[in-house]
Amino acid sequence: MELARLYRERAAGHAPAYQRVKDLVTGQIAEGHWREGDLLPSENQFVESLGLSRMTINRALRELSSEGALRRVMGVGTFVAPRKGTSALVEVHDIADEVRGRGHRHAARVLQLGEEEAGEELAAQLGLGERRTVYRSRVVHIEDDVAIQLEDRYVHPGFAPGYLDQDFTRRTPYSFLSEVAPLGRGEHIVEAVLPSKEEAGLLAIARSEPCLLIQRRTWSHDALVSVARLLHPGSRYRLQGTFDAH
Repeated sequence: MELARLYRERAAGHAPAYQRVKDLVTGQIAEGHWREGDLLPSENQFVESLGLSRMTINRALRELSSEGALRRVMGVGTFVAPRKGTSALVEVHDIADEVRGRGHRHAARVLQLGEEEAGEELAAQLGLGERRTVYRSRVVHIEDDVAIQLEDRYVHPGFAPGYLDQDFTRRTPYSFLSEVAPLGRGEHIVEAVLPSKEEAGLLAIARSEPCLLIQRRTWSHDALVSVARLLHPGSRYRLQGTFDAH
């Protein structure tokens, strides 16, 4: 069978059998033979085709599932998992551009857009002085009908005239702010958290699903313009960065 031939091609060297099975599966995915959402052969089919033990096949599929390459559904089968969205760890980009760059469709649902009283700590961070009002927007960002980020952003009104007049289903808050208050520098703090009941509902995830939380502050001309809380379901997103050791 085809599986047996592919496995034999990876039989050279000293890699253990389970690793060669993993290489077979990831190779099929990378080459486009198995695509996102495709159902893989069953464990029984792998066992019969490759002549390996069920324990070996189970380990390979289990590890690929934990690594995010596969998605296992009890009583149904094993599927090629959706690719996780990737966001730059040390850079600031427009999430809509990131989604489109992956060849996917970006959409947004605006939960809140208005003016409100800032707390003492936030007012001090933004340097609001006696004027304690701040702009606030809450937006769910969606990639191909799947929620990937809940954005909760506070903006200094003095640096973003017209912010409350924007349609953030058509452009992102980041895109607008980049025009009116060009980014000078930014700060990221990344944490692993569990979502609140409301957040889990908005992202359509379980309360027990770990999330990546990015707390982002951005400056323009040495003035703090925006403070944002960006929450991503851990199973749907990852952060990636590169650095020069020199």
